[in-house]
Amino acid sequence: MVNTLAPETTERAHSPRSAAPAVDGRSRTRRRQVVVAYLFLAPTLLFFAVFLILPLGFALLLSMSRWAGFDLGDIDPVGLDNFTGLFTNGSTFLAPILTNTLLFALGTVTLALAGSVLVATCIDNLRFQGLWRTLYFLPIVTTVVAVGNVWKYMYEPGGLVNGVLNALGLGSVAFLQDPDTALPSVVVVQAWASVGTAILVLTAGLKSIPESYYEAAALDGAGPVTVFWKITLPLLRPSLLFVCITQFLTGLQSFALIIVMTKGGPGDATNVAALEMYRKAFSYGDWGTASAAAFVLFVVVLLVTLVQLWIFRRKGEDA
Repeated sequence: MVNTLAPETTERAHSPRSAAPAVDGRSRTRRRQVVVAYLFLAPTLLFFAVFLILPLGFALLLSMSRWAGFDLGDIDPVGLDNFTGLFTNGSTFLAPILTNTLLFALGTVTLALAGSVLVATCIDNLRFQGLWRTLYFLPIVTTVVAVGNVWKYMYEPGGLVNGVLNALGLGSVAFLQDPDTALPSVVVVQAWASVGTAILVLTAGLKSIPESYYEAAALDGAGPVTVFWKITLPLLRPSLLFVCITQFLTGLQSFALIIVMTKGGPGDATNVAALEMYRKAFSYGDWGTASAAAFVLFVVVLLVTLVQLWIFRRKGEDA
């Protein structure tokens, strides 16, 4: 009995020692895999650090400094003075600039979302859908300068829009010269130019809705309006969320179209945060205030995005 059990006892005694090299081997393999992974990621991480992390840190430094934009040795720390200066009584950043930015983004999202939902629903019921999507996508591939200049001439007193109004017996409107109509006029152009992307997203969302829902609604005798409100819109919520967030972010950061069409005028009627930052930095050499305004805009964008996500998720839970 002793001789029979001795090899088994010896094998049990040595089994933990034999497992230890295997564990060490797996850990070394894991470390090598991690090293190789980081080596492949190194170019992307380097690009990310050079073109995002470093500029972000430098902008944060400038937001708490006074600098004219020439010699780095002239950077003068001023603490939070740049931020407080944006919201003093004599500052125009909060009103009308930041107010214009929010109104511009809200108007763009409202018009683009409503128009894209309507057009995408119509295209989904037409033949040659690819052709229609391509036609509506053309403004996206057209440069902003071209779009802005074409619409600028169309808004002129002798342009196409006023020509149509005159043909209908209405008077001419100074679309870009009147402070009351300048911002809405640019909002219409921005919404028109961004409808194409929204249509592509929404048509893809419409294609993902199972036909069985519509067949069941037809058997129950539901009309087109009921089907749209009770089936199409609720199932389009993920696509609508994506379009809403991207359009709002684009609206809050808009710059090129406004500088082409109105240059922020008349007065400050169409002046927005991105244009004001550009002016502060490159026209007036006030890089500190421009950087502070950029961080304020970043906070606004973050808050708006979080609110949108919260609203859509809450509606999803209620549904």
